[in-house]
Amino acid sequence: MTIKFGDGKNRYHLSDEDAIKLTSGRDFWATPAIGGIKSIRMSDGPHGLRYQALASDHLGINEAVEATAFPTASASASSFDPTLLTQMGAGIAHEARKMNVDVVLGPGTNIKRNPLGGRSFEYFSEDPFLAGTLAAAWIQGLQGEGVGTSLKHFAGKSQETDRLRSDSLIDATALHELYLEAFRIAVTAAQPETVMTAYNKVNGTYMTDHDYLLNTVLRGQWGFKGMVVTDWGALNDKVKSLNAGTDLEMPSSGNLFDSQAKKSFSR
Repeated sequence: MTIKFGDGKNRYHLSDEDAIKLTSGRDFWATPAIGGIKSIRMSDGPHGLRYQALASDHLGINEAVEATAFPTASASASSFDPTLLTQMGAGIAHEARKMNVDVVLGPGTNIKRNPLGGRSFEYFSEDPFLAGTLAAAWIQGLQGEGVGTSLKHFAGKSQETDRLRSDSLIDATALHELYLEAFRIAVTAAQPETVMTAYNKVNGTYMTDHDYLLNTVLRGQWGFKGMVVTDWGALNDKVKSLNAGTDLEMPSSGNLFDSQAKKSFSR
């Protein structure tokens, strides 16, 4: 089967194999270029660009290009100033464009729940209205300058301990009024280019496989129009993730799961 899509100016024709390849990264930071579709280069944020021009890694061990270090989300949230966050986003976007980065991985918008969470400084606030409003402003600042964003880590990410296996058990009221509200505000107000799934499970289902949160809530109720990408190494099951609405597995797995996806796709 050949997949055809595009607009009036650009028409793309992809085989099943090529379409499946587009659902996995080419390397650590970029997507593949296939059938006239350009590669997308991503780099860490959100408090300044972490761009590695040579050898890439997840932990920042290898050398990165010099870039401006902006205040962390926990610090910038203390300003209660969306205009300031928009300016910060625009400043990061200018540096990203100079380095040919298409998407900056941020902002971090989870609600802070665990005082021992080692990445709580990456998140704005315990208050969903403040977190969502500032996240939307940061997104608008970057995307207003032509650089995409990746709203993260969706959703229910409350700890770093055992993060690949942890399960956030949240009742429906708390889920929607607290844990999802900041994401809802950011998506509906600013429409980020991408949303990044968290490592953890929510109520027994890994976020990469979570049909309810990705399709029913994110795309259906909130009208998200962009791409859903896994956190780096967060993929649980390739076929389940595609069926649940996850578009891109990062980083590259060397197309390890393409055959599984093709078998499912061909049924």
